[in-house]
Amino acid sequence: MAEHTVYTLSEVAQHKSKKDCWLVIDGRVLNLTKFLEEHPGGEGVLLESAGKDATKEFKDIGHSKAAQNLLLKYQVGVLQGYTLKKDADIQVASTDEPKNMKEMSAFVIKDDSMPKYAGLVEFFVPLLVAGSYLSYRYLTTGSSMV
Repeated sequence: MAEHTVYTLSEVAQHKSKKDCWLVIDGRVLNLTKFLEEHPGGEGVLLESAGKDATKEFKDIGHSKAAQNLLLKYQVGVLQGYTLKKDADIQVASTDEPKNMKEMSAFVIKDDSMPKYAGLVEFFVPLLVAGSYLSYRYLTTGSSMV
């Protein structure tokens, strides 16, 4: 692998606009300006992390192997102080895409363990408690006046 340009985090921080979007993932400095419109999660997600180290956010989402392969396609350098590990799983993605290549789609799977009816319960339980309290107050104050 050829030597990459070494950047500091302050140099990367200068590239945080829609027209010039860089970020760092696993010590790799990425220029994602051309990828903003293609990102399945929308460009806003990338712009929030622009100019910063987004390794934690990248790993928390659980990106596919195809997404991890794109790291090498958009890499422009490495962050100062990082040594890149040789990933056997990651293959270099070609920058010359064939014209008949199908568009890549990605899905984000969220582990939402809350059942569907939980929203109704969260709404009606406080309503029931408030109604019970008001009923109790009405009944106890009405009987003491007699």
